[in-house]
Amino acid sequence: MISSRLTNKLVIAGYALFLLLPLYWLLAMALKTNRDIVSRLEWFPASLTLANFAEIFTNPVWLDGFINSLTYVLLNTALSLMVALPAAFSFSRYRFLGDKHLFFWLLTNRMSPPAVFLLPFFQLYSALELFDTPIAVALAHCLFTVPLAVWILEGFMSGIPRTVDDMAKVDGHSTLSFFFRIFLPALKGGIGVTVFFCFMFSWVELLLARTLTGSEAKPMVVVMTRTVSASGLDWGVLAAAGVLTVLPGLIVVWFVRNHLVRGFALGRV
Repeated sequence: MISSRLTNKLVIAGYALFLLLPLYWLLAMALKTNRDIVSRLEWFPASLTLANFAEIFTNPVWLDGFINSLTYVLLNTALSLMVALPAAFSFSRYRFLGDKHLFFWLLTNRMSPPAVFLLPFFQLYSALELFDTPIAVALAHCLFTVPLAVWILEGFMSGIPRTVDDMAKVDGHSTLSFFFRIFLPALKGGIGVTVFFCFMFSWVELLLARTLTGSEAKPMVVVMTRTVSASGLDWGVLAAAGVLTVLPGLIVVWFVRNHLVRGFALGRV
């Protein structure tokens, strides 16, 4: 029994080390100069520097890219929740003509690659003068995050017994009162999982974000692809940007961690 437990701990420790090693290496590179990065292999930086992070926060190109990314990701997450919550509630609690076909059609949008919608989005946003704005990227990402959010939330909502609805009606609650005061608090796990997936998809997506933005609203992931100059690749700044792109995801996971674990345990994800 003891050897089995020890083996399990060693396996878990090895797996955790395997996952954390790239993050550690990225952070170590961000704290080095380019000369130290390309000259020798160091497990621990001999001389630490914050110049790479200072470049991110003092250079308007990097700083604006980081702000643009946060702007359209937060917009997309909020819009996805606003649309998906009532839609999932309708699919979960009501039956109407074509409901299953409509639900399947939503999922087919999620199955399509983003490249299929590049040209329609580009022409539409150019005509509406939304090109090169954060709202353009946020709306484009909604085509993929809303179906995902509806699918996740519908699974959680279907897991809430309908007797809760009947008890609320007996107590005199209207549909809106029941939805906001009783139903949503019971749905915290599903909302946490939905926020996580919507945020992650929009944060790491590159193709739409790169095509629908120009010089004013280009996000962080696009700026990271333009770090090659005449002197070569700026490894330190690129690593620092990578660290900063990981931090928002870690913050989201930290805030929804309790709901995320419960959501993975009880939901359909």
